[in-house]
Amino acid sequence: MGEPYYITTAISYPNGKPHIGHAYEAIAADIIARHRKAEGFDVRFQTGTDEHGLKMAQKARDLGMTPAALASEMSQHFIDMCDALNVGYDVFIRTTEPRHHTSVQELWRRMEASGDLYLDRYEGWYSVRDEAYYDESELVEGEAGEKLSPQGTPVEWTVEESWFFRLSKYQDRLLELYRSTEFIRPESRLNEVTRFVEGGLRDLSVSRTSFDWGVKVPGSENHVMYVWVDALTNYITGLGFPEEGGDYARYWPADLHLIGKDIVRFHTVYWPAFLMSAGLPVPKQVFGHGFLLNRGQKESKSLGNVTDPIELAETFGVDSLRYFLMREVAFGQDGSYSPEAIVTRCNAELANSFGNLAQRTLSMIFKNMGGAIKPKLPLDDADVALSDAVAVGIMGLRRAFMDLDFSNGLESWMRAVFACNQYVDEQAPWTLRKTDPERMEAVLMTLLRCVRSLAIAVRPVVPAAIDTLLDQMGVAADARDYAALAHADWLEPLAESGFTLDKPVGVFPRLEMPEEAAA
Repeated sequence: MGEPYYITTAISYPNGKPHIGHAYEAIAADIIARHRKAEGFDVRFQTGTDEHGLKMAQKARDLGMTPAALASEMSQHFIDMCDALNVGYDVFIRTTEPRHHTSVQELWRRMEASGDLYLDRYEGWYSVRDEAYYDESELVEGEAGEKLSPQGTPVEWTVEESWFFRLSKYQDRLLELYRSTEFIRPESRLNEVTRFVEGGLRDLSVSRTSFDWGVKVPGSENHVMYVWVDALTNYITGLGFPEEGGDYARYWPADLHLIGKDIVRFHTVYWPAFLMSAGLPVPKQVFGHGFLLNRGQKESKSLGNVTDPIELAETFGVDSLRYFLMREVAFGQDGSYSPEAIVTRCNAELANSFGNLAQRTLSMIFKNMGGAIKPKLPLDDADVALSDAVAVGIMGLRRAFMDLDFSNGLESWMRAVFACNQYVDEQAPWTLRKTDPERMEAVLMTLLRCVRSLAIAVRPVVPAAIDTLLDQMGVAADARDYAALAHADWLEPLAESGFTLDKPVGVFPRLEMPEEAAA
């Protein structure tokens, strides 16, 4: 069993169906998880839904439902999204589960035992939509002169009895955490959070009495916990906390919390402070990715540009969508998508470059060699040079992916694909078939080796298509991780088994522009 690696997404708030931002984060986390597995890590990948809070209670009331019924109905949409996008999580957690209530209440007791919770009266601005408290100095003015949160959401003046957490006590420890580790990435998020904490931390209201849809405060049953105390604890609930053996002992602290940039403060200020107070280790890293914009605009119902990610995948294909999102957007920055951009990128790189390379290679072996595998043909300098170029491209992908730099990793992979296509043009196996059949066979076997290596390298991004390709090539299901790349002699046992290539089926068809987009 490899070194443990624990990755989580933010848990999604299910007061509406999943949007493209949810899909982007889930796909990115899945690709990281698959990549780490290919590198030999023992990966645990958790996602889920955050089902408590005032927003859910209000939405359920508006629909004439109970909050529990709404949570069950809506969380299923997020499970369906993961299934549709080939997101292979290990744990899908729901904060309404009894085990989660047990976990959160134990965290609360430990914070209380540290002397970090006290009862007082809260008066201040609260955003229901953000489930967040804001200082007067953070508010902005709306078009009609109304007060809004920094995110542009409505705020209301709230007065009620509340439990408070001594967040101010942890200011210096948090700043030391930021200085001494790579706790926050990318650097732009680190700078924002550092400035916020250096500006001074006030104690945080962590309970509400004005509604009851949440986790009850131990010993104060008329209080429910602030939804962020509840929600953040999901990351340890899923490992079995408060039991501190088993999965918790193996996987905590988390290697990576992958979240949107709009919730970085909760994960990098509140969450580590809660854990420090409870005497528990803090996560190793929080990465705040950017927003995905529709033709450069943030999606909103009022603009009528909200995209259903499942419909997008049905239109362009799951693997094409996954590839586009990782290739097009510099991870950590905002990015934009459009039907035109998806079609252009995927046709140029998946269909015309790699897909065509694989299809041509397998077709020529089937047509000109009867599908036979011949591993022991003499190689010349051009063959060795191509193998070296492919190895360099793949190593570039692996290193970049370890650093969550997907766009540059795929750029490195594409350079290797281009090298293969250039080699095909230079070697012209269709001409060699007449002039030097043995040399043709050596060229095609060199290409077969390279296609297999390139396929394994990019498999975390486009797993379904690559598995279909590797099945056609006779590559065993248990020989598709990066350790298998070291086995350059894989053709010999394949040939000895009597395997022959059948007529190949293309795995990356060219995309067509949808009619409504073209119009």
